[in-house]
Amino acid sequence: MSIEKQGAPQPSTLLDRSDVRVKHAAGIGGTVSAFIQRVRTGDLGSLPVIAGLVIIWTVFTSLNPVFLSADNLVNLLFDCSTVGVISLGIVCVLMVGQIDLSVGSMSGFASALVGMLWVNHGWPVVLAVVVAVAVGAVVGALYALLLNKLGMPSFVATLAGLLAILGMQLYVLGATGSINLPYDSPMVNLGQLLIIPAVVSYLLALAPGAVILLVGMRTRERRRASNLSAPSVGSLVVRALAITVLLEVVVAYLNRGRGVPLMFGVFLGLAVAMDYALTRTRWGRSMSAVGGNHEAARRAGINVNAIYTSAFVLCASLAALGGVLTAARLASASQQAGTGDVNLNAIAAAVIGGTSLFGGRGSAYSAVLGIIVIQSIASGLTLLNLSSSLRFMITGAVLAIAVIVDSLARQSRVSHGRA
Repeated sequence: MSIEKQGAPQPSTLLDRSDVRVKHAAGIGGTVSAFIQRVRTGDLGSLPVIAGLVIIWTVFTSLNPVFLSADNLVNLLFDCSTVGVISLGIVCVLMVGQIDLSVGSMSGFASALVGMLWVNHGWPVVLAVVVAVAVGAVVGALYALLLNKLGMPSFVATLAGLLAILGMQLYVLGATGSINLPYDSPMVNLGQLLIIPAVVSYLLALAPGAVILLVGMRTRERRRASNLSAPSVGSLVVRALAITVLLEVVVAYLNRGRGVPLMFGVFLGLAVAMDYALTRTRWGRSMSAVGGNHEAARRAGINVNAIYTSAFVLCASLAALGGVLTAARLASASQQAGTGDVNLNAIAAAVIGGTSLFGGRGSAYSAVLGIIVIQSIASGLTLLNLSSSLRFMITGAVLAIAVIVDSLARQSRVSHGRA
């Protein structure tokens, strides 16, 4: 806030001027007003996808009450974890304004590689998984090399990769076309049976609220020290308390059934780690800058090629890890793994959850919300015994709506920025 000059100010007067006062948000009301203002300027955040999820759950529950049963939701979370991990990688490449069309094939090839090394050649399962993820990292680095050195569009490079990796998957599986994994192995148990103990799940549900409160208080103090506007303590407490109560209720409801799947916990852990990297590190800020305007980022001193490389390596590595989790879920590696709608669902989940196709804006949690929406549609239609063709049509419609909302929100932000 600037000082309005009225002659030469006296030293004692300077201490009373408005430039040394901190603007505070007016409690909860100020927080609500700020949220409404962000929505009006096009910063919708996760609001559209949450509203859509509520509508989807309401419709399916009214048609079949089993949909919201604890056991069905537990199965839904198991199914979310596999493609959800792949979608986290898609968030990375979309953030920098690129695309990877080969994540489905990469996941299928990784599952086949684990099956071959572990079952056919007797390697330790951990080493087989590490090799599969490392292969994914090498493939991602190759895509980045084609983009950075040869200028090959990522659409073309990854489309070629899709075909080549699919061929390698078929070659590894051989004439049998499938490899069955040991049903009683820890890996298969992770994909089908393992549940987080109830006490641990309740304790973990306390963590997000505590983190929100602690980080919010630290941010508040830093902003106050810099004479910037800061949220009130009351608004931070209310937000943390609301998140904690919501998560505890969800965990309690899931524990009425089998409980919270450990594999979904792994997925959420990866999402939390990625969110921290995207929002709290220099690398994350560079990702947003490159996606927003790569030439401006280059002139600002950001190593754009390195950022592209990191995005593609992460995407392909997470695709490989998602393939491993899929093999664990199905207890097999087959020619069908990674094919069908896996590729499109991973991309759709990131976009539906709120990651922009235009680059520069996205969140790890968008993959979580997006895959829950997609799997909710699939689960609801399965319970209603309806054709899978409807699932493709409904998912396509939801994806189109998400892109339209993103485009309109982007136009709104641009217009308000000019204003």
